[in-house]
Amino acid sequence: MDWLTMLLAMTQLVPQLYCQRIDPSKNMARYYTLYLQQTLFGETSLVRCWGRIGARGQEKIDVFAGERKPIGLFLRVARLKRSSVTKQ
Repeated sequence: MDWLTMLLAMTQLVPQLYCQRIDPSKNMARYYTLYLQQTLFGETSLVRCWGRIGARGQEKIDVFAGERKPIGLFLRVARLKRSSVTKQ
């Protein structure tokens, strides 16, 4: 196996989304992060983090046995977040 094949095998693209909204007139600085990751037991989890920029914020993790449902949920939530950002 050559070095390029090994490098490609080690790097995997991780679907992720990061949105932020900053409005100084309203004293608003928010963020929202969404990404998929593997658990230690081979399951797939969808991780959502949100809150005020510079603060700890909140986190929600949904764990799934397969990959199909979390990818579908990721795309659905990403679409909703992107549409809410573009409406403002």
